[in-house]
Amino acid sequence: MYISQSFIPILKNNPSEAKIKSHQLMLRVGMIKQSSAGIYSWLPLGFKVMKKIEKIVREEQNKIGAQEILMPTIQSSEIWKESGRYEDYGEEMLRIKDRQNREMLYGPTNEELVTDIFRASVKSYKSLPQLLYHIQWKFRDEIRPRFGIMRCREFYMKDAYSFDISDDEALFSYNKFFISYLKTFKRLDLTAIPMAADTGPIGGNLSHEFIILAETGESKIYTDKRIFDLNSEGTNLEKKALENLRKKYEEFYSVTDEKFDKDEFEKKVSENNRLKTKGIEVGHIFYFGDKYSKPMGASVDLSGGKKDFVKMGSYGIGVSRLVGAIIEAKYDEQNEIMKWPISVAPYDVGIIPMINKNDNSALEKANKINFELKKNNIDALIDDTDENFSSKIKKMNLIGAPYQIIIGKQTDGDLIEFKEIGKETQKLDITEITNKIKELKEKN
Repeated sequence: MYISQSFIPILKNNPSEAKIKSHQLMLRVGMIKQSSAGIYSWLPLGFKVMKKIEKIVREEQNKIGAQEILMPTIQSSEIWKESGRYEDYGEEMLRIKDRQNREMLYGPTNEELVTDIFRASVKSYKSLPQLLYHIQWKFRDEIRPRFGIMRCREFYMKDAYSFDISDDEALFSYNKFFISYLKTFKRLDLTAIPMAADTGPIGGNLSHEFIILAETGESKIYTDKRIFDLNSEGTNLEKKALENLRKKYEEFYSVTDEKFDKDEFEKKVSENNRLKTKGIEVGHIFYFGDKYSKPMGASVDLSGGKKDFVKMGSYGIGVSRLVGAIIEAKYDEQNEIMKWPISVAPYDVGIIPMINKNDNSALEKANKINFELKKNNIDALIDDTDENFSSKIKKMNLIGAPYQIIIGKQTDGDLIEFKEIGKETQKLDITEITNKIKELKEKN
């Protein structure tokens, strides 16, 4: 793809209204455009990144046996009145009426709707467990939307729901999502720490937030530094293995501010290992038993002829928010360099030919290199503009393809100037370059 033919409206300077790194970069490189307060259009560069994140989230959900559905954004108020949440949810819920004067709402979450789907279809304990998820737009009418997509009103979210016959089986499902989230964030090159958290308006008695460290985060966190040394790699999906993994994390004090207890923190964590900082919530999981199934009559027939209400949990990941979270974690604001993890980068490689008005040889060479890259499923962006070299480098650094190929005076024969963004240049041939990038992509 040529930059001249791409819809990437780059600004020269950071917009004055943007206060944090992710908002600044996303506006500056044309990833998003504000439509109204807290509502954004996603432009090609930002949309590519978000869809790649969505793909990883979907793959990890499928691996634990969750089945994908798609629920609507507009819901009836009736099911929310059944659960008792319609009046309790507050002003964040956007309430509307259709032409028949029926009360409707733009879904902020889907516990009621998925419970309604389940109760209409599943009647026997033999059909359990059921793990259902969808990836859909949500709306919460934030009183003060800010920080771009990090705290906006309309957002793209993966939310999953589990249905089980008992508390024991429900905790097994909870632990499946627990490990799934750790693996999802690792593939995004993020260190997300599970922290005991308040259940909020979702309800229930067990909840974990998954938080990445960031100075711009709105969550205050208190944790034991040793938790960062834990590794979830290779954990299987057997009940005991998952239970042991969660226990391993819970051995270390790690909570958000709602759960913080100063005396407990100082008692359990040595002074050298205490970490008090801020973070960004990128996922949240809840277990709430029959909080929704009981008032909505979602029961199943048991083996002895009795009925019981199913035990439920819900599990959210902010897909659109993750775009901003990765920027907060990876963007070097001082040097204006963004290095996307190759798993979600909008382009794998940026090709920068030094174009002379009277000599197209550098662009021709860029096209030949791009042809070889395409054969190996490597996505490249070619800067075919006639800007000077420093401007091109600055532009590519902002766009953030993990690798750059420079075609200039030093490019002779089969050796190509190649570098990882922000690092020193190497001279490699096209085979070495493709093998290097392919190997890294396969790992992710």
